[in-house]
Amino acid sequence: MTEQTANRRQLLFWRTLLTALGDEKTRDGLEAPVQELIAELGLPRLVLDPRAPTDQVLKRAKKHAALLKPPRADDALSEDDQLRRVALSLKATLNVFGKVGGAQVSAAQYTQWLADVRAFELANGYAPGTLLRGAGGASGQSQEASDDYRGGTSGDIGVEQAELEEALAEIDKGEGLMAEPEIRAGLQGIEKRLIDRMQLREVLKDAKLAAKLTPSMALTEQLLRDKGHLEGPALANAKRLIQRYVDELGEILAREVESSVTGKLDTDQPPKRTFSNLDLKRTLWRNLTNWDPESQRLYVDRLYYHRHAKRINKTELIVVVDQSGSMVPAMVNCAILASIFAGLPKVEGRIIAFDTRAIDLTPWVRDPFECLLRTQLGGGNDGLVAVPHVQGYVRDPRNTVVVWVSDFYDTHELMPVFTRWVRSGITFVPVGSVSSSGFFSVEPWFRRELKALGTPVLSGSLRTLIRELKSALP
Repeated sequence: MTEQTANRRQLLFWRTLLTALGDEKTRDGLEAPVQELIAELGLPRLVLDPRAPTDQVLKRAKKHAALLKPPRADDALSEDDQLRRVALSLKATLNVFGKVGGAQVSAAQYTQWLADVRAFELANGYAPGTLLRGAGGASGQSQEASDDYRGGTSGDIGVEQAELEEALAEIDKGEGLMAEPEIRAGLQGIEKRLIDRMQLREVLKDAKLAAKLTPSMALTEQLLRDKGHLEGPALANAKRLIQRYVDELGEILAREVESSVTGKLDTDQPPKRTFSNLDLKRTLWRNLTNWDPESQRLYVDRLYYHRHAKRINKTELIVVVDQSGSMVPAMVNCAILASIFAGLPKVEGRIIAFDTRAIDLTPWVRDPFECLLRTQLGGGNDGLVAVPHVQGYVRDPRNTVVVWVSDFYDTHELMPVFTRWVRSGITFVPVGSVSSSGFFSVEPWFRRELKALGTPVLSGSLRTLIRELKSALP
């Protein structure tokens, strides 16, 4: 890279950073040379407008839009193309981490921000949805991670701007972005703040505005918290959005879970020779050689009957979820996961949610949408209230899997219960949270005690939990 190209590259970085910091006076001194550079590169001036969505810029710059995606190792970009790529990627970065809207955020602004996140993912080599799951937010981070990214509490520069400074500095050094989990947590924090600034109840009353909302974890969490204050069209629109997100996330998680067969056929016992057990398709197929063209009749000389699989004892899968404030994403993910595993032929699925009270959601375990509508999110947590529900489902301890999802900031009286379960033969799986980011916070005392028991707390990754369940279940 020549010195001139390096200087022009620095010019783009400084202009982006000053825009993010709101230092318009200093930025104005760079406007003329930056605008001249953008014109020389053949990019639309819209790339410099912080209000312009990234997708609009790419539409205006069709000739160079492909440069947003990182080049392959064997691609040789000209110095001008390198600058064009920097300008486009900085535009996506600024749109994602910069200011969105004013004191209030519209549904259109929120949806556009999600589209900018997709462009940001593309610019940094991530598949769509990697940093912000599905159509919107990823399964949420822990309270600990969320608190770190709330913004506005870290001096004069908000966290979003500080995050942008760090990201730009690392890009400028050619070292790529910060660690993926940190980006995820930052994006989830920003998304949560955007939704908090939306007049969600008013938006939901208008079917056209509600249709513009993009389902996400953060939006689903807000809707579940607010459902008791909604009625009429607003409640109906909220339910539709939750259903859409549950369906979309369910499809993703279902692909992670391999389906299993019901068992080997029992060839020792002859099939029941009853009309209701007749295998009509197989009977017709096997007797086709007896077809008489003249009489137009099929003569059957042998009947075939269905064989049945051996009777199997289903494994009790009991999922217990802390539904207190910091665990809402876990509640959403576990409701969906429980429904998927409950659909397996060898599994009897149960789901119990608790805060200071416990609710048995097992009757709706096959319908995560209905399951979530019956939760009462928030409050403290007292895991002891869920213990009687769990014990009521344990028939054969050695054929029972208990998944306990919590941050374990709970009474220490739970530990003797966990110890008794493990010693009885129950497969006990403690999980710190269930998120796609992997962030989770666990009370240190429980972490040590559970590790000493031989059942260390799993990380909060969905894939980790799915792998553990697949190994624990038959």
